[in-house]
Amino acid sequence: MPDWSSFINGYKAYLQLEKSLSENSVDAYVHDVNKFVQYLEVAGLNLSPEKAELHHLQEFLKWITGLGITARSQARILSGLKGFYKYLLLENVVAKDPTEMLESPKIGRKLPVVLSIEEIDKVIGAIDLSKPEGERNKAILETLYGCGLRVSELTDLRISNLFFNDGFIKVIGKGDKERMVPLGSVAAKQILIYIKSVRSHITVKKGYEDILFLNRWGSGLTRVMIFIIIKKLTLKTGILKSISPHTFRHSFATHLVEGGADLRAIQEMLGHESITTTEIYTHLDREYLRSTILQYHPRS
Repeated sequence: MPDWSSFINGYKAYLQLEKSLSENSVDAYVHDVNKFVQYLEVAGLNLSPEKAELHHLQEFLKWITGLGITARSQARILSGLKGFYKYLLLENVVAKDPTEMLESPKIGRKLPVVLSIEEIDKVIGAIDLSKPEGERNKAILETLYGCGLRVSELTDLRISNLFFNDGFIKVIGKGDKERMVPLGSVAAKQILIYIKSVRSHITVKKGYEDILFLNRWGSGLTRVMIFIIIKKLTLKTGILKSISPHTFRHSFATHLVEGGADLRAIQEMLGHESITTTEIYTHLDREYLRSTILQYHPRS
């Protein structure tokens, strides 16, 4: 089997340096290419990247379908492979792109799981505030929901990017793109409580001095830790929906749309590249789209 690693490492560097993608996105794309390499090994096909043809990729898609991989995940894997071959074209490694004629599997747009405002209050109300991490966890959920953040944006949130007087926070989103997000009064109040009553008593590890949310050992929180916090609270409330940190972002956006906020304003606030990404939230009350974010902020 030819060695694909040098091509994959080149692709990785291209995604990091030229495309400025986040570490998670780069890892996902590289993982997709490695799946194809794995298939070639399993199928006993002794192919280098320039020898792969359309029918090999079609057989690969059949193979991953047989593994039970959903159409949505298949489309994402295909996106990674298409990106890889675009890179190889740029580098003149291949003369033609075998993925060009490859059709993506048909996927229906799945509506995100959403919590009602009452359910949001129920989850946040289940936090035990008698424990030090209770005030922190409440600040985390109020910020996650009140600012519509991605979980990675929350774990990377810095104290120097909180502008309480102006009512904004600066968020570093996908591809290191910065955006200013309105900070509601409820989230702002809870962040200040956490900073003064909890964070100020933690011995902060070197390198984490500016990170807002810390664990008890003074290091930053991982995305998995945020997921576990939310899972435990959901079990406590008895809500049977499949909830993740992203559910709070979906719920926030949906509540804004229900309230009548303008789609372009929501797009700006969520840091979506395309308005079509934001439009998945218009499955409710489309006719009420108007005015600005803060007027319809669920935490105002």
